[in-house]
Amino acid sequence: MTSPSAEHASFTIERVFKASPEQVFRAFADPAAHDRWFVKADNWPVAEYRHDFHVGGRESGRFSQDGKTFYFNETVYLDIVENRRIVSAYTMAKDDRRISASIATVDILPEGKGTRFIFTEQAAFLDGLDKVEYRREGWEQLIGFLAAELGETGDAA
Repeated sequence: MTSPSAEHASFTIERVFKASPEQVFRAFADPAAHDRWFVKADNWPVAEYRHDFHVGGRESGRFSQDGKTFYFNETVYLDIVENRRIVSAYTMAKDDRRISASIATVDILPEGKGTRFIFTEQAAFLDGLDKVEYRREGWEQLIGFLAAELGETGDAA
């Protein structure tokens, strides 16, 4: 058993998409699009999932890759500016142990005919059960799935 601790860390991932800010925002706001790239793209079985995209709305999910260890996410949307910004707070748990608490900001900025996408997460990783490297890697993968949802391939434009 680990001692109670909190490792504080933050990271930022930037990417330029050819898609418009409206298309990028819609990939978060539209339940079917969000389901494709955020929930099901990595092929983890989804035990339950809920997405209520509005300020004060909640998102939650329970996932398991092996059917034995379950991961839970609980998110609340704190600020949404259509086609520009999404701020949320979320926690992650592994089985019945909380592993992190985070504030995440998605900035969606017009750049030429496309979009500069900036994801920033500020987190407390709890009791040595999660690490910033794992979370960053997970978000890099999710942003790759987002790019595929937007019809883009390869690295940043």
